[in-house]
Amino acid sequence: MCNIFAYNFVKRTSLFFLFYLCFLYSLQGQNSNQTNRIDPPNWWTNMQNPFLHLLVNGKDITEFKDIKIKPDGIDIIAIEKESSKDYLFLKLKINGNAQSGQYTFTFKNGSKEINYNYEIQKRNINPNKIDGLNNTDLIYLIMPDRFANGNINNDIIPNFNEAKINRDSVLCRHGGDIAGIANQLNYIADLGATTLWLNPVQENNQPKESYHGYAITDHYKIDSRLGTNEDYKNLVQSCHQKEMKVVMDMVFNHTGNEHYLYKNKPDTNWFHQFDKFTRTNYRATAVMDPYASEYDKNLMQNGWFDKHMPDLNQQNKHVADYLIQNSIWWIETTGINGFRVDTWAYPNQDFMKKWTKDILNEYPNFTIFGEVWEHGPAIQAQFANNIYEGKNKGVMPGIIDFELYYAINDALSKDFGWTEGAAKIYYTLAQDFLYEDPSKNIIFLDNHDLSRFTSMIDGNIEKFKSGIVFLMTTRGIPSIFYGTEILMKAWSNPDAKVRIDFPGGWPNDNINKFNDSGRTTNENEAYNFIKKLASYRKNCKAITEGKLIQFVPENGIYVYFRLYENQKVMVIMNTTNKIAEFETNRFKEILKDANTALNILDGQKVTNLGKIKLMPNQTLVLEIN
Repeated sequence: MCNIFAYNFVKRTSLFFLFYLCFLYSLQGQNSNQTNRIDPPNWWTNMQNPFLHLLVNGKDITEFKDIKIKPDGIDIIAIEKESSKDYLFLKLKINGNAQSGQYTFTFKNGSKEINYNYEIQKRNINPNKIDGLNNTDLIYLIMPDRFANGNINNDIIPNFNEAKINRDSVLCRHGGDIAGIANQLNYIADLGATTLWLNPVQENNQPKESYHGYAITDHYKIDSRLGTNEDYKNLVQSCHQKEMKVVMDMVFNHTGNEHYLYKNKPDTNWFHQFDKFTRTNYRATAVMDPYASEYDKNLMQNGWFDKHMPDLNQQNKHVADYLIQNSIWWIETTGINGFRVDTWAYPNQDFMKKWTKDILNEYPNFTIFGEVWEHGPAIQAQFANNIYEGKNKGVMPGIIDFELYYAINDALSKDFGWTEGAAKIYYTLAQDFLYEDPSKNIIFLDNHDLSRFTSMIDGNIEKFKSGIVFLMTTRGIPSIFYGTEILMKAWSNPDAKVRIDFPGGWPNDNINKFNDSGRTTNENEAYNFIKKLASYRKNCKAITEGKLIQFVPENGIYVYFRLYENQKVMVIMNTTNKIAEFETNRFKEILKDANTALNILDGQKVTNLGKIKLMPNQTLVLEIN
């Protein structure tokens, strides 16, 4: 009994001591200070711009005013704060003698001390060797959640706000991921695409509708349901090994309302605030309209895009620094080739100009193109690198060309008239003088916000071919939305309906359209048609480098030429539902004495260029001998 008594006494004493230690530890935790995170999470030596702007987040971190960095090589230029005690902003200079490795940031407040290890890496990217996009490229646009599920283990992340998948709902997660895209790179390359553009892959930890990627909640993390940062980096490397490029989708106008910077704001002016929820008017015209009211301009750029998308204030210098550093960090971390910028016209335009300048100063060959979804070539061109002078002169190197999108869809769906139908293409291209270089514009037939092209043309295969020919032979860099190549249909009402799953992308799919055996005859015809034209285009300098000459459309017939040295390509579009037959005398300035050509689409020789006959909605691509 004595032994038992002693055992129980020791046991009770040990438990009491353990609980006491836990109590002390809990008190210490309640009163302790710590650094939760520093953004960017790492940086590099030998950058073109030696200055680094760090956002330091930690409980009452502003009380720690004595800051030291060891070893030598990094100078503290400025220590700044805003209204929140949980954020410090450090402006640092990475000196030329700085070595790669771990640096210790020591934050002191009297006897209290916080140490944070920060990594400075040796730069492994030659900025002059980053290969941006050019006119030989063909972009393939994918919404990752809807393309292919290569890793079912990341379908649901238990601690995420939306911890479920439901393929029957257009607004829920479906499970597509980076692994699924990596598994289908051969399919994409075989089609002829040279560039991969993914809708945003950064974390979107929102309670609902988190599938599309445009409500970012962590700028430095790939969404865990898509994969990891390393998975994305490996995807970029795999693309480069296949001589493919990668474009990352960036969002500067807003975040998701679950972003830690919104839930615990560094300052109230990090986001535009109104007395009650106020939505933008979506009128980019107000930004440059010489007669615009201040009310409309303010509503356009400061109103929220949606209730769960707080509007960032890029006029706050710390917000601007944060977004610029984040962009550079992704380039340097992954080696991507370009950025597509969402809602380009909505952020502060002085910021967008500075962002563009800073990116191109660091990476001169990097590609940048942005979304300006507006009406009117001059309005669109105002945001691009254009001929205008003055404070509203745009600097965007390339623009997503909605005006040409409207034109080609009108040509294939509306009757011909003085300015309608095929004439819409003519008038749109005739205003290319607005751009410094219209060949950098991104051209397309549909995308993740628009009704699918096959639906727009009622599934007419000849109209489909005409649209693809125009996309592949006019000026600019063409982009294809995933599934267009297999005639996928959907109307954008709402836009979520066009973001449908690619058949065969999920393990249990009954049909696999990644394989030709799973596609119908028409689907294979469409796929192979794009493949053939993509191959021809890539190797045809008349199309990728040549001059564009267009003729005024007549009777629904639109004719244009691409010319490079002695190479001539003639494109003839019959946009009517009737057989068309016409003489070619008015094209003599280009054709001269030529009377034969090679029909690129069927490989047949054309022996009489004097007279052309086309079937309804037929388009010809002729290489002139």
